Amino acid sequence: MIERERLLAALKRILKERGWRYADLAAALGVSEPTIKRTLSNGRMSLERLEQICDALDIDFFELARNARGTRESRRHLSPLQETALAAEPRLMTVFHLLCQGWRTAAIGEGYGLRKTELVRLLAQLDRLRLIELLPGDRVRLRVPRDFSWRDDGPVRARYFQMASREFIHHAFDAGGDFLALEIRELGEASAATLRRKLEKLVAEFKEAAELDVDLPPERRRSVGMLVASRPWVFSLVDSLRESAPPRRPPARG
Repeated sequence: MIERERLLAALKRILKERGWRYADLAAALGVSEPTIKRTLSNGRMSLERLEQICDALDIDFFELARNARGTRESRRHLSPLQETALAAEPRLMTVFHLLCQGWRTAAIGEGYGLRKTELVRLLAQLDRLRLIELLPGDRVRLRVPRDFSWRDDGPVRARYFQMASREFIHHAFDAGGDFLALEIRELGEASAATLRRKLEKLVAEFKEAAELDVDLPPERRRSVGMLVASRPWVFSLVDSLRESAPPRRPPARG
């Protein structure tokens, strides 16, 4: 019952975000407005009807479930103290990143040539920060969810984001598995909002795929970077047209 109420609340929240009325959804489904009101009040709907509603709103079941869990409204962050410590020490940051990707401590030591004393020191520091629980035999248990988000105005983004973005994009993107696309179009507000939702959905699916593959051994995985960006922007080449254009003459008076 609780899960059904969360799904209904999520559907109503999405309708509100899109600026849809019950009448709009009813028209999209070809049913009466009272039918939609009744469906969203008592939650009695078939799987087929739920699928129709999701299609009309351009979402899928996974996105609806994420919304019902409230992940959009309350992204999970590390504490400012935890982020500050990670930003201050790149080796600590790297070990924590690998642990979040499912690496075992022995594999980290062997794969990156870390002396055991140094590795234990870093693990102990992560334990003191309550990011992991250090167990006997240098095993660890994460104390934070793997799908956390870095704070937009936090120290990790401030130190690493620009550097990582420049390093990522400074590449020919001509190898197998590489993909790069740049499109510049003019969009209305509604279309821009839809694009943003789809990009957010893509990022969430990327994280879900990584979560599914986290138990694969490191040799069967490879690190994949995905840079997603969208913003109001005019290419400088286009702006140069304005700069070179002759000034307009005032209209002649008759």
